[in-house]
Amino acid sequence: MNIINMIENKQITEIRKQFPILQTNINKKPLVYLDNASTTQKPNSVINKISEYYKNYNSNIERGFHTLGSQSFEQVNKTRETVSKFINSQNSSQIIFTSGTTESINIVANGFANELNEEDIVILSELEHHSNIVPWINLCRNTNSKLEVIPILKSGELDFKFIHNIIKKRPKIIALTYASNVIGTINDIEQIIKIAHEYNIKVFIDAAQAVPHFAINVQKLDCDFLAFSSHKMYGPMGVGVLYCKEEILQNMKPLKFGGAMIEDVSFCDFKYREHPYKFEAGTMNISNIIAFNEAIEFINQIGFEVIEKYEKDLFEYLIQELQNISQIKIIGNPKNKVPLVSFIAKNMHPFDIGMMLNASGIAVRTGNHCAQPLMDKLNLSGTVRVSLSIYNTKEEIDFLVSTLKKILL
Repeated sequence: MNIINMIENKQITEIRKQFPILQTNINKKPLVYLDNASTTQKPNSVINKISEYYKNYNSNIERGFHTLGSQSFEQVNKTRETVSKFINSQNSSQIIFTSGTTESINIVANGFANELNEEDIVILSELEHHSNIVPWINLCRNTNSKLEVIPILKSGELDFKFIHNIIKKRPKIIALTYASNVIGTINDIEQIIKIAHEYNIKVFIDAAQAVPHFAINVQKLDCDFLAFSSHKMYGPMGVGVLYCKEEILQNMKPLKFGGAMIEDVSFCDFKYREHPYKFEAGTMNISNIIAFNEAIEFINQIGFEVIEKYEKDLFEYLIQELQNISQIKIIGNPKNKVPLVSFIAKNMHPFDIGMMLNASGIAVRTGNHCAQPLMDKLNLSGTVRVSLSIYNTKEEIDFLVSTLKKILL
């Protein structure tokens, strides 16, 4: 019995029951949700935790010593500890809560504003999401530094020959996605970090597309920065994580200034609090941070060993079935992928395909996926993207494929 049948027979029904939205009908058809790279759906434990917070201990944190405030503070710190263990950071003070991966990237780019000049280089890749492009362009404009881009091969993998050559120019930072949100490529981040650190180059990792699918160990990777978002791993929207090495946090300047991040202030000067608090100015998204803990616990209860095997087998089945439709062309063919695929079809625009699938209750993503430079490289205006998660099933793939055949054949 393969892993798909084993999971479906024993667990998948129970897993799906935890997600109320999966019982929804769209256009009088059962929802088939295949847009998980955009955002994952939320289990009852996450939804209920948000409600519990507002019903039982709604309060701002660090604004007083009353019971409600103490309960909220304890729950936020519990999530910080859970995140720290989830990515195996040395301690929880290395975990900064943000509004999402985008803000995390902006914090890091802002932290380099005083370190760059016209002789310095920032490295990105052609696989990057706009969120990991625009902040760095802005940084380079403001510092007159140069931006270099690692090209991809026909397979959709990074050109390591280029990487070896560009690193010799000693760029200040390399900012890369762990997994592409368009092609699905899982980059060999550990190898890139090893090469970069030989030249004392900092490495930032956008792990937004990676964290739902496989375990990440920041100490093993030895990355300098790593960012991801709660909402792509069954948690609430509006919560992100920025991990930084301890020695970097000591000297990095915050992006935002205001309450909660200062130790002492007068009209002449102020003193920062210790990290992570100096990076968390203003009122935090407390309810969603607390609920984020439940999302991580949901993943932990299933276990990445099961998640990886199940999603791998399900994804291989999806690719096999899509390849049997002659009108479809799959974009990219990297060896290692997260379970998402982008494709185009002969004589039909991706948007039209998406609309027709939606009429049957199937949710996919169409467009440029916030990756216009990659689309330009591929000479495409957009694609249809199908992205899987632990609650998807073989039957849903069968329905997707049969619907595509009706649309295209």
